[in-house]
Amino acid sequence: MSTNWNLGIFFEAVPFGNTTYLGWLWSGFQVTIAVSFYAWIIAFVVGSLFGILRTLPNRFLAGIGTCYVELFRNIPLIVQLFIWYLVVPELLPASIGTWFKAELDPTIQFFVSSMLCLGLFTAARLCEQVRSGIQSLSKGQLNAALAMGLTLGQAYRYVLLPNAYRIIVPPMTSEMLNLVKNSSVASTIGLVEMAAQASKLLDYFAHAYESFTAITLGYLLINAVIMLVMHFVERKVRLPGNNLGSK
Repeated sequence: MSTNWNLGIFFEAVPFGNTTYLGWLWSGFQVTIAVSFYAWIIAFVVGSLFGILRTLPNRFLAGIGTCYVELFRNIPLIVQLFIWYLVVPELLPASIGTWFKAELDPTIQFFVSSMLCLGLFTAARLCEQVRSGIQSLSKGQLNAALAMGLTLGQAYRYVLLPNAYRIIVPPMTSEMLNLVKNSSVASTIGLVEMAAQASKLLDYFAHAYESFTAITLGYLLINAVIMLVMHFVERKVRLPGNNLGSK
């Protein structure tokens, strides 16, 4: 089967707006990076918090962490996206909900809903990474920290978490890569990221090969950069004598 490639399509003017199809794809590329970046910040903070809760000796706090993981990890991402975009604003106080739905720019609505959903969804997965990292450490580390006079919070801050994060750099990298790929699902609620921009190019000019090859390269580029950066981080934080991955 032969395919007639037309790379010049990327430099043609779009039907509306003062840009080209390449400009559309570049805009989607930036949105993908932005939503993934802010969602990862949410995922890291929330995932770390609930990961810590799951390792505490307090059964009530550990149960809260477990409930969070089970709730967010077992509901499909696409369902959570629509919940955040359509349902959550209805549960907010009337003034805030009306402002979000009627006054806020729709583009910002899509972005905020996607960012929160992706962040909290990924946090449930990262939570398990943090929990497993902490629990993989010997109990002697916690006992030694407490014996030195550190409080439980200080033991986590200065002893357990620094070592746990070193161990879970590789699985955290995988979660970051998954987060970037999952961002494409946000197009279902209207976020105009790379996948949505490729669909627009397909709709207007029916160039499926060119448009989806372009965004495939875009995702590969983003994830390649993430892998290189995290590989560098892994090498820098590795402690001598610890089995933290490839040498």
